[in-house]
Amino acid sequence: PPTKNELAPVASVQEPLSLQSFDGLRGHLRLPVRGELSTRFGSRRSDGPTSKGIFIRAAEGADIKSVAAGRVVFADWLRGFGNLIIVDHGTQYLTVYGNNQSVLRHAGDTVKTGEVIATAGNSGGNEQSGLYFEMRHQGRAFDPLGWVTTR
Repeated sequence: PPTKNELAPVASVQEPLSLQSFDGLRGHLRLPVRGELSTRFGSRRSDGPTSKGIFIRAAEGADIKSVAAGRVVFADWLRGFGNLIIVDHGTQYLTVYGNNQSVLRHAGDTVKTGEVIATAGNSGGNEQSGLYFEMRHQGRAFDPLGWVTTR
């Protein structure tokens, strides 16, 4: 059996730093796609309801990236959203990526910050190619623009 001295180095190895909580990312996230903002959170949509997210016009096929590390909890077509990916970032935060041309990850996949998870399209019935993007905490949508950096 190993002696006490042989175990000491193992016991002194530090645990890896835990992932930063999603709350700590406020003001530091990058938008998931390069493009032009065409619909703001809370704006009235032409079909009546208020937008619970933002729409970023982008070239068809443009890379959509996860804004933070997490686990994909939904990756499929959903009426009104088209090809949709939902990423769970822990502490009851979700990001929602809709209107995609293609979905590149599956439910259960772990994704890293900046990892390409989909490509922009118009599968959600939007006339323009781009990304519909929502952020949610405890099920409630909130304005993503308060969380992103323009740098």
